[in-house]
Amino acid sequence: MIMRRRSLPVLLSLLLVPTVAGSARVQTADEVVEKHIAALGGRAAIGKLTSRRATGTVTIATPAGDLSGPIEITAKVPNKTRAVMELDLTALGAADKMVVEQKFDGTAGWTLNSLQGDTPITGNQLENMKNGRFPTSLVDYKAAGIKVELLPRETIDGKSLIVLLAAPKTGSAVRMYLDPETYLGVRTVTTISTPTGDVEQVSAFSDYRTVDGVKVAFNVQNSNSQQTMTIKLDKVEHNMPLDDALFSVKAPGPIYR
Repeated sequence: MIMRRRSLPVLLSLLLVPTVAGSARVQTADEVVEKHIAALGGRAAIGKLTSRRATGTVTIATPAGDLSGPIEITAKVPNKTRAVMELDLTALGAADKMVVEQKFDGTAGWTLNSLQGDTPITGNQLENMKNGRFPTSLVDYKAAGIKVELLPRETIDGKSLIVLLAAPKTGSAVRMYLDPETYLGVRTVTTISTPTGDVEQVSAFSDYRTVDGVKVAFNVQNSNSQQTMTIKLDKVEHNMPLDDALFSVKAPGPIYR
């Protein structure tokens, strides 16, 4: 099989970047955060969540054509995450499929690739994963050592958006663009590390739906100078039992169950 593989390690870097976003018509960062949490469903509803399983489809735009397939994203408190996708490689002239799985057990991370082999997650990407909290880092950002600052508004697509800057002790800072009408996240901008260097990544959120009293974005588009990945969720479940082994770097977990 002949195919271009240089860009493939970037794929999962697009998935598990911390996604904390919110909005408000207030004048301090703390007030913005509280408006955002209320918009998501409130601290009580958020506090009841212990895990999430989201399933849907993923599409990655490439010069040769779109790669698509099913995707499953799972998370467990406080910061365990796993994403696995199965991509149809027909657009690249390959008859088989590629399974890519990225998992983080709260301390260590690993990328499992059915064609390229397995590699540990290190450096900036690992620090960014450590900064993530399920379901949102903003609930206890001060305790996590994240500094949140209110920046001047920016106009995007003709709309003036509130902007927060969340800066962790280590890892990349995240600019969060907030809808002043709904207090829900519109986009985030951060820096991610790829095999070819650091790139700026934009994550756009839409199609919010209420699941178990909490708002979830069912459409997420992650884009940078190298590629664009669009995730469309079909189903989101909360508080199902998830064995810690699912997030372990030691062995692949089940796919699409």
